[in-house]
Amino acid sequence: MEPWVVATGLIFLYLIATIVLGVVANRRMSVDLEDFLLYGRKAGFVVLYLTVVATYHSAFAFLGSGGFFYTHGIGFWVAGSWTVLVGGITYVLGSRIWALGKNFGYVTPADMLADFYESDAVRVVTAMVSVVFTILYIQVQAQGLGYILSVASGDRISFELGTLILLIVAAGYLIAGGLRAVYWTDVIQGIWMYIAVWVGALVLAYKLFGGPLELWRRVAAERPDLLSLPGPQGFFTPGMWFGMMIVLSFGIVFQPHLMIRYYTAVSGRTIKWLGATTPIYLMTLYIPAALVGLGGALVMPDLAVPDRIFPEMLFTYAPAWLTGVILAGATAAAMSTLDSILHSNMTVLTRDIYQRYMNTDASQAHYIFVGRLIVVALLGIGYVLSVNTFAFLVTLVTLSGAGALQLMPAILGVCFPSRRLTTRVGVLAGISAGLIALYVTLVVSPHPFGLHGGVWGLIVNFVVTWLTSRFTRPPSEETVHRIHGAIERFVYEGDPA
Repeated sequence: MEPWVVATGLIFLYLIATIVLGVVANRRMSVDLEDFLLYGRKAGFVVLYLTVVATYHSAFAFLGSGGFFYTHGIGFWVAGSWTVLVGGITYVLGSRIWALGKNFGYVTPADMLADFYESDAVRVVTAMVSVVFTILYIQVQAQGLGYILSVASGDRISFELGTLILLIVAAGYLIAGGLRAVYWTDVIQGIWMYIAVWVGALVLAYKLFGGPLELWRRVAAERPDLLSLPGPQGFFTPGMWFGMMIVLSFGIVFQPHLMIRYYTAVSGRTIKWLGATTPIYLMTLYIPAALVGLGGALVMPDLAVPDRIFPEMLFTYAPAWLTGVILAGATAAAMSTLDSILHSNMTVLTRDIYQRYMNTDASQAHYIFVGRLIVVALLGIGYVLSVNTFAFLVTLVTLSGAGALQLMPAILGVCFPSRRLTTRVGVLAGISAGLIALYVTLVVSPHPFGLHGGVWGLIVNFVVTWLTSRFTRPPSEETVHRIHGAIERFVYEGDPA
């Protein structure tokens, strides 16, 4: 049997397994919007941990990080220290967001912000920022999936067809089983992708170089530029390193697919354990990615698409069965994030737009049906973007995070009581100014002083939010007391009943 048949066949076996899980999840699901959108707020630590790490690390980590190591060197792993920040954000902010969701029944990030700032405009702007910038994340996963299947099949399955097949599978089990199907598949995908990337990297390192240490020595001798900062093309300057830390920690956490995960936890203690342990998985996954990217720079120095380095090396140097198993793990990495983003955007558009402003008094079954239609529409948008625009996967992820980062002043204003309250007008002005600054620094004048445009946007956002809030009307005392009272009870007394 030809190697491409084995590799592709194993990937399709994996896809069939995810479809089966979606069908089973559908049979367990009740006709209840909270069950469909939030797993009934019953996610325990193991399930929540694996879905969070699998969602956070995606095609961006499995393929994109290898491509960045290949092109820019070891500086990407140094920048990967943002994963430590993710744990702290989850422990401190995530537990407060959970407490508010538990007390007041929030389903989306916009629910929380609109309630505190007493503003429909805040709801709509939050929903639009959440959806628009995470559509870029759909593109990242779709492109990664297309790369995987086209390489595994020896280009017999085109990039476009591979992307379409895998998008349909992810959307299919989400439509069938809602967030329950996403969580169940993510448990498998979180385990599979971690083992796969380590096994694949070590097999290639020993086969091609005699082991990781010898690989490192070869890189030091032949490509020392990959082991220095700022590295090739002067990319990882201090400003860029700091900017990527902020954008890929706060910016990713504030995207709806991760914030919604906080609402689904069974308890605040679960969220705190999640924050304490998440960085272990996130950080250590970059070690094998570095082995692949740096080793690939030696054996395949002229690769046209750096993000394809891992599947290309596997297909060239590893046994067909192992290539199939590992590329199924890469598929898991992309699909575990893709299904979560499709779900979160469906949730935001169904809850914050359709249910709130278009049809306020329909049945639970009707809203679930509308949510499923929205998934189909998002699938189409993601497909069109993925086959018509191309960029480094990591570049797309940082742009996506930079947009969601503009919600930071508004979220901090809710989660941390203060005498100087952030106001509705301040939040709206700050987000608008931050997005304009992001556009200017990325498109008109790329990275002034080497600092990522997302951070420039955040700085402008904070300044405008603070100044405008000094001269505009704050939320009512009743709302402030209700929201901040719930947070303080959680901080001092623990999980709400």
